[in-house]
Amino acid sequence: MHRRTAAALAAVLLAGGLAPLTLSAPASAAVAKHYDDFNGDGYRDLAYGHYYQGISGDDGWDGGAVNIVYGKAGGLDTSRTQVVHQDSPGIPGTGEEDDAFGDSMTSADLNKDGYADLIVGNPMEKVGSTQNRGTVTIVWGSRSGLSGGTNVTPKSGAGSYFGRDLATGDFNGDGSPDLAVIGGSETWLYRGGFSKSGTTGSVSKIDKEGQGWYSSGLAAGKVDGDGRTDLVVLGEQFIDNKPVPRIWFLKGATGGLTSGASKTYSSAPWTAAIGDFDKNGYGDIAVGLPDNNGGKGIVSVWRGTSSGPSGSMTYNQASSGVSGSPEADDNFGYAVSAGDINGDGYADLAVGVPHEDVNGLADQGGVHVFRGGSDGLTGTRSSWVPQTVQGPADSHESFGYALRVRDVTGDGKADLAIGAADLSVLLRGSSSGPTTTGLTELPEMGGAFSD
Repeated sequence: MHRRTAAALAAVLLAGGLAPLTLSAPASAAVAKHYDDFNGDGYRDLAYGHYYQGISGDDGWDGGAVNIVYGKAGGLDTSRTQVVHQDSPGIPGTGEEDDAFGDSMTSADLNKDGYADLIVGNPMEKVGSTQNRGTVTIVWGSRSGLSGGTNVTPKSGAGSYFGRDLATGDFNGDGSPDLAVIGGSETWLYRGGFSKSGTTGSVSKIDKEGQGWYSSGLAAGKVDGDGRTDLVVLGEQFIDNKPVPRIWFLKGATGGLTSGASKTYSSAPWTAAIGDFDKNGYGDIAVGLPDNNGGKGIVSVWRGTSSGPSGSMTYNQASSGVSGSPEADDNFGYAVSAGDINGDGYADLAVGVPHEDVNGLADQGGVHVFRGGSDGLTGTRSSWVPQTVQGPADSHESFGYALRVRDVTGDGKADLAIGAADLSVLLRGSSSGPTTTGLTELPEMGGAFSD
């Protein structure tokens, strides 16, 4: 999922290192139950970009880092964290000031050993004499946590900024996770399995050949109900010599991915999430368009059907029942994430508005949560999560610049992780929506969440 971090992030630099964890629970020799359980103990873990990503070198690394908070019974254990960067033991490459290790992230058990693996993009990496060649590193899960890594070899023809965005899923339905990578203006599909020696399944290019297509972001999920993972590519297409913002649906198939419908917008699609908001068995595609209408922003939901996406609905701060009002540069839809927060079986949608001004405080930000139902999403079932849940009201908090909705606590209700410039938090899901009861502060966050 393509993301852009907030302009104002706190200048807090905390030291960290790669600390192996000793755990008693072994993993089975099968695909991990959770694609984000890096140590195989049955609990989901959370990965996100570290404060300032080590650009200054004061933290013991340069050019980006990823922070991991490991899970435990009932939620995250903030006393068990790990920092991974290119100067960590076993990670390929060397951290350099202009790198962006962790600019994109996703996860899956790529080698099917029972431990989820973290896939990290570093699109600014210099390779040899080539500036911005980019790298993608698989950091391998193990009983002791993430340890060691292997670079994914770019296919001949893949352009610069390899690793600009990433997505995983079983696109061909063979039981092995696959990996989609943006390199240059194209998307590249790496089929499983993967090995620590660097081998993968076959690799193919995903592009609208000769049609002026440029890829910028990815989202994966199940749209048409056939059991295979589908892929949504965000980008633009030159039509009559003019760039047209679009998204492109690709259906999972035994051969990999097959081209489906495209949808055109009046502003650039920044991010997307897939969830079954009306519980009809088909995933709906929520697209964040924060630049729309002078930066007021909208979210467009492309509805899933058995034949792929068809028909759409649009939501913004002028929708009936939605708190606030649309204003220039609010950037409604800057971040989106989907999951069943209240445990009623319908996916809900969290929408970040990081540049919302509140009571005269510029860019304080906030998050709208749209509850799903038999009629899909509606503003009348939306609620507002203010920045003040994490502390006193303040300007330039950019609360909601990054979002992730997943059931970290294991209670059947998805929890809402929210990125902010000063203090990022995890709100537990409940039958009434996100709750501050049991709020968890996320340490050392300064980037995006892993998908």
